[in-house]
This record gives sequence, structure tokens and C-alpha cells, in this order.
Amino acid sequence: MNRLTCLALALLLAGCHSVDVQKADSHLEIPTTWRQNVGPNSPAERVWWRNFHDSHLNQYVEQSLRYNSDVLIARERVNEYQARAYATEGSLFPSLDAGLSGTRARAQSAATGLPVHSTLYRGSLTANYDVDLWGANRAASRAAEASLDAQKAAASAAELTIASNVAAGYVTLLSLDEQLRVTEDTLKSREEAYRLAKRQYETGYTSRLELMQADSELRGTRAQVPLLQHQIAQQENALSLLLGQNPASVPRNTFDALTPLIAPSQLPSTLLNRRPDIVQAQRELLAADETLASSKAQLLPSISLTAGGSYQADALSGLLDNPLRLWSVGGSILAPLLNRQALNAQVDVSMSQRNQALYGYEKTVRGAFGEVNDSLDAITRYGEQLEALREQQQVAEETLRIAQNRYRNGYSSYLDVLDAQRTLFSTQLSVVQVKNNLLLAQISLYRSLGGGWSSLSG
Repeated sequence: MNRLTCLALALLLAGCHSVDVQKADSHLEIPTTWRQNVGPNSPAERVWWRNFHDSHLNQYVEQSLRYNSDVLIARERVNEYQARAYATEGSLFPSLDAGLSGTRARAQSAATGLPVHSTLYRGSLTANYDVDLWGANRAASRAAEASLDAQKAAASAAELTIASNVAAGYVTLLSLDEQLRVTEDTLKSREEAYRLAKRQYETGYTSRLELMQADSELRGTRAQVPLLQHQIAQQENALSLLLGQNPASVPRNTFDALTPLIAPSQLPSTLLNRRPDIVQAQRELLAADETLASSKAQLLPSISLTAGGSYQADALSGLLDNPLRLWSVGGSILAPLLNRQALNAQVDVSMSQRNQALYGYEKTVRGAFGEVNDSLDAITRYGEQLEALREQQQVAEETLRIAQNRYRNGYSSYLDVLDAQRTLFSTQLSVVQVKNNLLLAQISLYRSLGGGWSSLSG
């Protein structure tokens, strides 16, 4: 007996061994302000894309939120975790099982030797209840609820991402249209310049070199048109897929109709509280904490209560009249002994997963602040660049006008006209691209903040 006791104790001590993963502490510091000059509060706005006042954009974002595959998958994942949470909640209540069986037998009477037929019905009812003395089941249920909330936040994050991608794709498509328009207008002007150079050459007023220069510029500009048309087709196809439809042409407005928005002077850092990926990380951390509590509770003894009843009758009506003629009630206490190593290991696993969730949450929050600051700075810098480029465009237009007049009147060579044309064309394309970058930065700010904002009133 002593040997058996010593063996049991040795096995128990061996099973208690653990790698002893320690609980990590949070080192996250929440900044009270952005790097940019922003203030204490500004109401949030959910349908932020409407601020661009483009009916096509509004239609496409709303369509993507209904039919985009990523959004639909995220919503179905919510349904999956809803079912999981519902199943986990069932462990908090007793389980009840019912059974019914019937037997028809033929035997031979020992007294008469004649066949005897009999029918026997048997019914049973069994109940079982796991007394959640240490809260393991309750913690598991709370973990499932937190995981469900995390998936709801993930679905919101998917919606925000798709809305942002649709808005960015639409704006980029309009900017490509504008680049094509600028290129085609430049192509027309260079066709006119080539015709002028050809007349000047044929009359002997200029050399063949200037004619060849005009021809080269004309062909170079013409070669850019197919590339832009291909990029437009690609962007239309990509936008169509985001909308949950087959690649097709996309009706749209003009790029000039889009006006960059003016961000309010006050944007609160608390706007990040409604950012979906931060909410998801919070809920995942909460779920990890509850899972850890459940794993620890598994190390403690569990109490289980059972009750059962049965009845046999030769007629089904008799069985229904008195279903519990035979019954029993009992209980048991189970303490983990030889499997404690596995249970301790599960605690360590849960602790490590909890620590990972904490670090993931901190990373998400810091990344969110970085994205917002990047977007705010981009809006400021692109706005300054756009203003300077528009001024440069005005100067380039005037420079080209003067160069053309001087060339027609014989005061300068065609090289001056070519330089002025190149400068104007390059500046016009830069204006379109920088305006597009500014609009994309504003869309990025909306996404980084988890949505839009409203101007302060009063």
C-alpha cells in the first residue's frame, strides 16, 4: 500500500510541472494629442464618403457593402461565432436526454409448447449537471462572447476597408480620366504645332530639324494615350470586383467635380475608440483573459450531479402514464491527478496566448496613431504642394503663350516652344497626381479614424 501511495504522489508531482509562463504587463501609453495641432473634440460621422458629394461614389460604396465577397464572408463569420457562443452557453445549464425503445419477442411456452408473443416498451430520462464551482464554464462562455464581439468588430473593419478601397479606387479612376484628358488636349496642341512647323518648313522659314522635333514630340505624346487607356480599363475592372460584380465599364463624374475637403481644426484622439481593429484587439484580449481563467479552473476538482429514471411496460399507453417508476439520483467529485501536466500546459498555452493578445492590442493602437499622424501630415503637405503647382501651371501657360507668339513672329526658335510645352504638360499632370494624392490622404484619414467626422457646431 505504501508503495502505491508513493507512486501516486510521484506521478502527481511530475504532473504538476509547468514551464510557468508569466503574465505580461502593458506598457502602452496613449498620447493625448496628435503631432498635428488638433483639439479636444469633434463629433464622428459614419457615412463619411458622402462628404465628397459624388452620387456615383455614394452608390458604389453602398453597393460594395451589400455585395462585396470579403464583407459577406466577414458577416458569415459573425454568424459562425454566434453559434459557437450559443453552444458554449449551453454548458451552464443541465443536460437532459430522453430515450424510448420497443421490443417484440416470440418464445415457446415451457408448459404448453405453444408460441408466446410479447411486447416490451422501455423509456428513460437522464439529467446531468456540471456544477460550475470554480467558474470554468462561465469563463469559457464569457470568452466565447468576447470572441463574438471581436468578430463583429472584424466585420466592421472589413466594411471600413472595402468602403475606403472603393473610394480610393473611384478617385484614382477619375484622376486617370483627367490625365487622359490632359494628354489628349496636349496631343491636339502638338498636332497644331506640327502643322505650323510643317508650313514653316515648306515655306523655307525654318529648318527640317525643327520639323523633326515637332514630329518627335507629337509621337511621344500620342504613345502615352494607349497606356493611360489601359490603366483606366484596369482600374474599372478592379473597382467592379470591389462592387461584387463582373468587370465592366463604370459610370462616373469628372475629376474636377471632386474638391478636397478641409479637415476640422479639432480632431480628438478618442476618435480611435471606435476604430474597428482596435475594438477587435480589445475583445480578443478579453477573450484570452477569460480563456486563461477557464484553463486555471480546470485544475480544480469538478462536481457533477446526475439523475435518471426509467419505466417498462407492455403497452405504450402505460409507459406514458407513469414514465419514472424507476429513478436514481447521484453526484460525483472528480479531481485531476495523472493528467495535471496536460492541464498545466494548457494554462501556459492560455497565458502565452493572452500575452500575445496584449502585445497585438498595443501594436494595433500604436499603429493606428501612426497612421493618423501620417495622414494628417500628408494632407498638409499635399495641400501645400498642390497650391504651388497650380501657381506654376499658370506661369507655364503664360510662358507657352509668349513662346508661341515669339516663334510665329520669328523672334525665337521652335526649341523655346517645345520647352514651354513640356513644362506645361508635366505641370498639368503633376497637378492631377498631387490632387489625387491629397484626396487619397483624406480617405486614408477617414479609414485611420474608423470613419469620418462632423464639423463642430456652436
